[in-house]
Formats: sequence, structure tokens, C-alpha cells
Amino acid sequence: MAIRNIREIGDAVLNKKCKEVKEMTPRIRELVEDMLETMYEACGVGLAAPQVGILKRIVVIDVTGEDPYVMINPRILETSGEQTGQEGCLSVPGKSGIVTRPNYVKAVAYNENMEQYEIEATELLARAICHELDHLEGDLYVDKVEGPLMDVADLEDEEEE
Repeated sequence: MAIRNIREIGDAVLNKKCKEVKEMTPRIRELVEDMLETMYEACGVGLAAPQVGILKRIVVIDVTGEDPYVMINPRILETSGEQTGQEGCLSVPGKSGIVTRPNYVKAVAYNENMEQYEIEATELLARAICHELDHLEGDLYVDKVEGPLMDVADLEDEEEE
């Protein structure tokens, strides 16, 4: 396993649409392991393959720090409700912004063994799924931000006062 470089806003790979994974190969398995290690090292809750320069439909998500989701070729089946809150991205370091997302998401994906599963999520997990799947379409959260992007350091200063 290895820590991969996280691509940052301005890198053209982040604006490209990803291709489906046809089969699990040793290289894809290694990519998934590297993505998990990279996400944890960067203290993120999600990471999409294009963020490490690979145009494959793969995301990893872990909002609890206990049980990560590997989502290969994920698709959102339905959404409902609405939540508005702060969102950041490992590819947009030091920044965050207010984004409105669905509060409920039902998605289908394949796990690292290419077994299909469905997931129903609310709140932070729903937000993370929507955010990471946007990456697979070449979209960044900064295009959905309501108002200005804020410096994370400024927000931390406000919380301390």
C-alpha cells in the first residue's frame, strides 16, 4: 500500500468524467487500498479515484473511522430531503463552503470483491456519497457553493472565540 498524491483544484484530471471498472484486477485492488490509506492519512471522510489521478469510477468513504465503504461504479438511485452545511474537499485544501445536498440517498455500487450492494444514507454519509460521486463526473463542490469559499483557518478562529 502507498500514499498517493492528491490532485488539487486546477488539475485537469479533476474535471474529467471517469470510466467504469470492468473487472477487479490486482491493479484496481491496489488502487482501492492506496485510496483508503491516502484518505486516512489526509484525515478525509471520502476520496474519489480522480483525486489521485485515476479516471475510474471508484470512491472510498468513511464517516465514522471504523468501517469504510468501497464503491465501484456507484449510481444514485433516489434522493430526498435537503441539508445545507459546510463542505470541504481534499482537492481544495484549506477552503470550505456552504453546500445544499439531499439529506437521504439510496445508491447501488460494487464492493472490492465486485459484489453488488445497495446503501441507504442520511446526513453526513449522504453528503459524502453525493460529493464523491460528483468527482466521478468531473464536478467539484466549489461549483455548488452558496456564497464565497471560506478559509478553514478563519472558521477555526471563530469557533475558538
